[in-house]
Amino acid sequence: MKQLFLIIILTLSTFNSVANNEVFARITGTIIDRNLKEPVPYATISLSDTEGNIITGTTSEEDGSFIIKKVKSGNYILSIQFIGYKKFSKEIVVQGNSGLMELGTINLDPDVAEMDEVVVVGERSTIEQRIDRKVINVGKDLTTAGASASDIMNNIPSVNVDQDGNIALRGNTNVRILIDGKPTNMNAAQLLKQIPSSSIKKIELITNPSAKYNPEGMSGIINIVLHKNANNGFNGNINTGLTYGENARFNGSLDMNYRQGKLNLYANLGSNFGKRKNINDINLTGRNAKQNLDMLNDNESYLYKIGVDYFLNDNNTFSFYTNQNLFNGGVDATINAIYLNNPSNNFEQFLNLDARNLNATYNFAYKHLFPQEGHEILFEADYNDYDGDEDFAANFSENASFASYSENVNENRGTLITNIDYSLPIGDKSKFEAGAEARLLNNTQDYDTNNPSAQNSDYDYNRNIYSLYSTFGQSFEKFSYQLGARLESFNIDAEVNGENVFSDDYITLYPSGFFNYTPNDKNSYQVSYSRRIDRPSLGQVSPVREVSTPTITVVGNPNLQPQFTNSVEFNYTRKLKHGSLTGGVFFRNINDNINQLIEEDPSDPASLLISFANFDDTNAYGVELSSNYKFTEWWSANGSFELYQQTQSGIVGTSRVEVDNTVYTARVNNSFTVTENLTLQLFGFYQGPSEELQFKNEDVFFANLGARYTFLDKKATLSLNFNDVFGTQEYRFSATLPYEQNGLFRSEFQNVYVGFSYRFGGNNAKKLKRKQRDNDETQGGGMF
Repeated sequence: MKQLFLIIILTLSTFNSVANNEVFARITGTIIDRNLKEPVPYATISLSDTEGNIITGTTSEEDGSFIIKKVKSGNYILSIQFIGYKKFSKEIVVQGNSGLMELGTINLDPDVAEMDEVVVVGERSTIEQRIDRKVINVGKDLTTAGASASDIMNNIPSVNVDQDGNIALRGNTNVRILIDGKPTNMNAAQLLKQIPSSSIKKIELITNPSAKYNPEGMSGIINIVLHKNANNGFNGNINTGLTYGENARFNGSLDMNYRQGKLNLYANLGSNFGKRKNINDINLTGRNAKQNLDMLNDNESYLYKIGVDYFLNDNNTFSFYTNQNLFNGGVDATINAIYLNNPSNNFEQFLNLDARNLNATYNFAYKHLFPQEGHEILFEADYNDYDGDEDFAANFSENASFASYSENVNENRGTLITNIDYSLPIGDKSKFEAGAEARLLNNTQDYDTNNPSAQNSDYDYNRNIYSLYSTFGQSFEKFSYQLGARLESFNIDAEVNGENVFSDDYITLYPSGFFNYTPNDKNSYQVSYSRRIDRPSLGQVSPVREVSTPTITVVGNPNLQPQFTNSVEFNYTRKLKHGSLTGGVFFRNINDNINQLIEEDPSDPASLLISFANFDDTNAYGVELSSNYKFTEWWSANGSFELYQQTQSGIVGTSRVEVDNTVYTARVNNSFTVTENLTLQLFGFYQGPSEELQFKNEDVFFANLGARYTFLDKKATLSLNFNDVFGTQEYRFSATLPYEQNGLFRSEFQNVYVGFSYRFGGNNAKKLKRKQRDNDETQGGGMF
């Protein structure tokens, strides 16, 4: 492995030495919304000659800044375009080798003909289709108003969240969740419930990642990017909201940013807390019994993100940030077991869970830009520490034959990730990328219990992954491609009470390829391929028995092997006069498929034993359609339709079961502009019936209504939501194995949300208009 790292270091040094060091003029500027005084990211900047031929171009950064390098002397036309704004054009004269040409702040004017699209930039969510991902820029609109990230995920195309908060991408729960591009040590369902929705800036769906990305996650990557502003001077935004159903839940966040000269400081403080009731009723018809579960969750979480960017000069930037996620909460639950043929056996079980954890991330990065545009190197180190403690108690009514017990689980996970990424343009049409990464994970779990059916355990899990990658791509007039490969060395060692229960060591290659064809401005076609891996989660391999009820026992399988996936996608994008249409199909071949193993517990035939195992290879495929369209000046809509199919196999009871699961989902969000400041919204969601190994799930439908009003010169926004208007959002299921049963799950889905946000500060401070400041800020707002 050391030899591989030596090779890439020598490769990077070679490319560095042969890089073109010729200095040309550079053009810089910052693009902002004239009305909102906010940066406009991802705007298209093009530089054309006097005859209209495009010479070069770029896109604006997160903070609206841009830089065009290596510009020869001559007369040019600078053009800036972005959806919802009038096109900006300006004639400029460039003198070669003149150094830096500063255009300062460029204001884009809203396009009156697309007024509701203009508000999108500051208030509405927008969806961008890029070559390797779909980006949802989360605005302050009604579909993103809620207490936590989990509350808004069902509004995101291709994403579904079930009744337990488990997230699925394209109908598959094998998805990798990243925060600001970095993995965390928390369970995804728990993590989404702890992040305030108002702290989220955008969500990236990467369904077929290139070799540059970690290959874990069969269905792809969901990257949640938290707010970080980079406007000049001091500015910020405050958000607060109340959700009320049967109980009240509060959420709020404060975003602040201060930028002057070479320094950019930012902070995001967010919280959500409150109670939520959940009810689960199960009819165990095969056992002539019923089970009613009433749960009351009482949680509070706090999220802190604090960071600094230091712009040493035009070519060197240092950055540091930390995320601190504090959680304290618990569940009080009552289970009523009712035996229809023998009422004397009825009993109640009282469950109490208190959980506390701290999920902390520390990130340092250094980025160097070489004179040649696009030639850069990035070094990054990221450490994530999770420290959690759970106290669980189970008590029973006097007539129950079960003994009360208590459990304590203390868990600590530390992950260190270091990576170096290098990018080198070769000529005007080619680009080479290479990098190396090390991921070191250590997990310890101490389990103490007085439950006679379980035993105390100390579980140690260590995993080391070392990887190298490289990609090469070329862009022509109508055609572009990128080919790449990632080589990973994987080592794992697991111990229970000091004895080794599993170890593995292997090296795997993960190739990827992207091909894009754009015959004209309205049509774009893309084909992509990647090989990915799903390594078992800690819960799936932990041999520590977890008894949650008298009738269910969950235990991991330390010998569980990873599953590999070969994924192929085809996507088509069509720009329409008043919107756009995107369609795609995908196919996945899955080797050594991981699935649940549901059996009757040998020690108690009335109980179920749930574990995990590798099964036969299987295939999955799907179709996706999404569109946004402006029907009139006052009505626009975003809609999507998804259809997924996958064959699943596993053991339920004593039977081997294979099911063909086909599920389709449709969602549409209508926006109605009443006045310039008042907007109404109607959101509808439908998911068809689906089938798993043990359960058949019925269809789900719900609708949300809302209104939003802006005032105080568009700096303040008041939102009002009525969610699950018809009270239809509940999850019903049935099963025949290992015995017949049916039931439903419902929560406080029907609720009213009231939210308020206010944007303060700006970039008009006189002190910050000095020329020296402009010289210091040509590189924009950093890397994150």
